[in-house]
Amino acid sequence: MLYINGEWIKTGSKGTLPVTNPATGEKIETVAYAGQEETRKAITAAEQAFEYWKKRTAKERSAYLYQAAHYLRQRVDELAETITREMGKPVREAKGETLLAIDYLEWYAEEAKRIYGDTIPASHADKRILVIKEPVGVTAAVTPWNFPIAMITRKIAPAMAAGCTVVLKPASATPLSAINVFKAFDEVGLPPGVANLIIGTASEVVGEMTANPKVRKITFTGSTEVGKQLLRQSADTVKKVSMELGGHAPFIVFNDADLDQAVEGAIASKFRNAGQTCICTNRIYVQEDIADVFGHKMAEKVKALKVGNGLEDQVDIGPLIDRFALEKVEDHVRDAVQKGARILCGGETLVIADAKGYFYAPTVLQGATEEMKIASEETFGPVAPIFTFKDEQEAIQKANHDTYGLAAYCYTQNMKRAFQMMEALEYGIVGINDPIPTTAQAPFGGVKESGIGREGGKYGIQEYLEDKFVSIKLD
Repeated sequence: MLYINGEWIKTGSKGTLPVTNPATGEKIETVAYAGQEETRKAITAAEQAFEYWKKRTAKERSAYLYQAAHYLRQRVDELAETITREMGKPVREAKGETLLAIDYLEWYAEEAKRIYGDTIPASHADKRILVIKEPVGVTAAVTPWNFPIAMITRKIAPAMAAGCTVVLKPASATPLSAINVFKAFDEVGLPPGVANLIIGTASEVVGEMTANPKVRKITFTGSTEVGKQLLRQSADTVKKVSMELGGHAPFIVFNDADLDQAVEGAIASKFRNAGQTCICTNRIYVQEDIADVFGHKMAEKVKALKVGNGLEDQVDIGPLIDRFALEKVEDHVRDAVQKGARILCGGETLVIADAKGYFYAPTVLQGATEEMKIASEETFGPVAPIFTFKDEQEAIQKANHDTYGLAAYCYTQNMKRAFQMMEALEYGIVGINDPIPTTAQAPFGGVKESGIGREGGKYGIQEYLEDKFVSIKLD
């Protein structure tokens, strides 16, 4: 279903879209599929609603977000099951994602009340200078399939809190989670046009979003290649943009680290969501004198991870999202082995009983080198390559990528080294002895070609505000 101007629409101009479970291959549901026509209507509805919504008090906007959060909190198990069915992650991970999505709604329900301006001392006695914050305007949000509910609320909650109206395009692979979020808005009586949902073809929907001058802000999470394209398309109308793009996170383990803690951290970072997260580690750098021990410990624990349908009990790793994702993982492992890497565990496609999905065994590779594809390309799958380094300087040199700069991790018990690494790593997010740093109250985003802008915390709402300077002459 589409949701435009407060109404559910069951048919789209592009027909319908089947939603498939990547673990079983079965069709879950069919949804309306839209194009440019519906997108234009949604943008017009958002523009009209903006004139009303921006004038609502912060307390009024906050109340709607709180009510939506309450609605979703009462349905956490149902929402988590939907996530697992349409994208595959284990249901306990999906439940954690759902709770994070609710956290974003509640956090920005509070931040709506904390949009502060400034008074500035004037240069003349007969003048007063004010800076006020105003909402950017109609916001177009494009979200990915790997976190199909949390990425939605992380974008639209701060936008709505700031006074913006929204048109959302979720990933075509995972529209059902988006529909659930909009059911919450509909149930709590959100005014028509404030939030609109378009499930449709990327070329037409996003093309209209970037070309339409009524859209003043684009927020996107996805690949660096697509992000660059959206930046180019948005340039003609000089839109404000936020881009959370690809990552290639290094995970550095020094010989003074708690080795067991580092192994657990590497597994938590790498294999969550089958390695299909933008901040999961893709390159594990271990100081050379402990590399063999680390690899052995990690492989033994990874062998115990259960792969299967995420709806089943005790499953740790679900399927990859589609055949293309599986083929990329196979290619990266094959290339690494051909260039000298040793498979400590995994390294093969799996056939799971009663499932027709895209499963790959969680894999640990020892002896990875910089010549391998996996050293420079984002794998987006359950493969952990172990590289080595001699000293701190070499670790920094290898970890700081020319292109990527989203997240990095470092394990050490030396506090001086921890601060040195924190400052030397050229990444927007750094986890020191922490493999899962994401939280609603902190900024999330990258540097270099990994993104522009931040989501989360007080920083996230600033992306949806403009500063207006007002000079008042008293005489």
